[in-house]
Amino acid sequence: MTDRYAVFGNPIGHSKSPRIHSLFAAQTGQDISYQAILAERDGFAAAISAFIAAAKGSARGANVTVPFKAEAFRLATWRTPRAEAAGAVNTLSFEAGAIGGDNTDGAGLVRDLKRNLGCDPAGRRILLLGAGGAARGVILPLLLENPAELVIANRSEETAARLALEFARLPGCAVSVKPDGTGFTGLGGRQFDLIINATSAGLGGAVLPLPTSVFAPRCVAYEMVYGRETPFMQQARATGARVADGLGMLVEQAAEAFFVWRGVRPHTAPVLAALKGN
Repeated sequence: MTDRYAVFGNPIGHSKSPRIHSLFAAQTGQDISYQAILAERDGFAAAISAFIAAAKGSARGANVTVPFKAEAFRLATWRTPRAEAAGAVNTLSFEAGAIGGDNTDGAGLVRDLKRNLGCDPAGRRILLLGAGGAARGVILPLLLENPAELVIANRSEETAARLALEFARLPGCAVSVKPDGTGFTGLGGRQFDLIINATSAGLGGAVLPLPTSVFAPRCVAYEMVYGRETPFMQQARATGARVADGLGMLVEQAAEAFFVWRGVRPHTAPVLAALKGN
């Protein structure tokens, strides 16, 4: 019986996940099917139940994208430590009536930085822009890479400070540096080696109130949005920073989910090259 997987979101028609996982399956010889499913905004749990019922015992897992990651967190009957830290789930596993929840976003970001971009977070001064779900999902994995510092900046200084304090107090998290939170106005006079935009500003073409001075020489500027040139990327390029979008993160987080489900880690370089070549 072919094992069935799906990605749930709203909207979902743009998703590259079916193609990515099809390429992974062909590469590793795994017998799976993978589809994109549009869930109603108030019907995520029902959509998951319908998928499991229709699969008649062959449903093995699902990816979850906007806007359902928090709801997937609540739906899971057990969660990994990285999902607990993120407060969100993007990877569900179905087994013996239980629903496991994981979050592979942070692992995907770190792998893209280290393997595809040659940018090791260790020892770097990191600035993370945003304090929403996208930022939450990557804070712990970044901290575990032992950066020199990790600053969370947000339009609301209070929100950034609260998020930083939450991760500074994370139980059982042995990290060498505690995150700091600030507003954009608090960034004056500071420089960073790696700046990650985890805000949704790029989706609407909004300009962030980011001082140009934050881009250190040889800075890497990483935009989680992919497939478009955002104002953040334009600002970074103007300073001479090395700029990357989130396509590599998309592929790497998918590979981590594939490993969670199948116990096999696919090679991501050919898949990333295929997506870039359309």
